[in-house]
Amino acid sequence: MPEPVFRFAPSPNGHLHLGHALSALLNARAAVALSGRLLVRLEDIDRTRCTPELEREMLEDLAWLGLQWEEPVLRQSDCFPQYREALERLQDMGLVYPAYLTRAEVRSYVSAHEAEGKPWPRDPDGAPVYPRDEVVISQAELSARADSDAPFALRLDMTRALARLGGPLFWEETGAEGPALFAPGKKAPVDAAAWGDVVLARKDTPTSYHLAVVVDDARQGITDVLRGLDLYHATSVHRVLQELLGLPAPRYRHHRLILGEDGRKLSKSSQDTSLRSLRAAGMTHTELRRKIGF
Repeated sequence: MPEPVFRFAPSPNGHLHLGHALSALLNARAAVALSGRLLVRLEDIDRTRCTPELEREMLEDLAWLGLQWEEPVLRQSDCFPQYREALERLQDMGLVYPAYLTRAEVRSYVSAHEAEGKPWPRDPDGAPVYPRDEVVISQAELSARADSDAPFALRLDMTRALARLGGPLFWEETGAEGPALFAPGKKAPVDAAAWGDVVLARKDTPTSYHLAVVVDDARQGITDVLRGLDLYHATSVHRVLQELLGLPAPRYRHHRLILGEDGRKLSKSSQDTSLRSLRAAGMTHTELRRKIGF
């Protein structure tokens, strides 16, 4: 059995919050408990929002939590050629198409559809499943957009992808905390069709989260992905991409979320729960661990 390799992979587009602290600490503890390694990856694809200052402050917060990780830190902005290669392989399989509908057009079409009493499918995150361009706009308009170099997203043709893979897929889901960490994994069924045609890249962005994360995990030899429960269903998409690209499948562990007072998961805009604001208010890392039930 290979040495376990865990990773904590935040985006330096804001300050870490309590939910990040829980995930980082769980990964660090699991790596120690299973005699494995801990890596830190910076998901900085968005070069506008991800800044060197936020990156520096994020690493400072992780060090304050007591994390120790291997160097060097992988930055996704250094991996664009690898993402491009993976995307081209999927294109060569005939599984990728340019999608020109704007978000406003999708909302308008779905709203009109539902106004007629016809339900429209939504993905596990609650967003409408993307309709095909030719269903919403004419072929002439679609050709005009392609000729005018209009903005587009490159989407995975999920129906074709699943047909190519054939039989059902699964992933190994293992406990994230306590004794469950050492328990045998269970087979979780993949339901990628529920996501529809997910975005793999955009005209001005060389990759999406879905594509980058599977390429990065394979490149770094990640054996165990321990992340928040909000990404549980996204694992279906990741397993499909792993199979299409011939990449290894890690074990997955999805941990509980820390919710705000409104019952929603925390975001980087929640300044009152950011680690930097709590540190500035005098909270120690021991008190923080107690606060998140660690």
